Amino acid sequence: TFSTFLGRPSLYIEDLYVRKLARRTGVGRRFIRELSRIARDRGCGRLQWSVLNWNEGARHFYESFGARPVEGWQLLRIEREVILKLAE
Repeated sequence: TFSTFLGRPSLYIEDLYVRKLARRTGVGRRFIRELSRIARDRGCGRLQWSVLNWNEGARHFYESFGARPVEGWQLLRIEREVILKLAE
């Protein structure tokens, strides 16, 4: 993605899922570190993703290394059926 506010690209993560068996082994933190390196190497001003508000475990994990919610923004989407209808 591109941030018009920063005038730089952003690296957006669609999904980051670690199976229960692998949790608390450091694999998630290694993923984030590697994605941070990729963002740095690409000149990104941000690394961002979405997390469900009820997923407290994931939120605490992300916040443990400095991720913060984006105040004042709300995620919006148009589903496939509506896309097809609007495209007519």
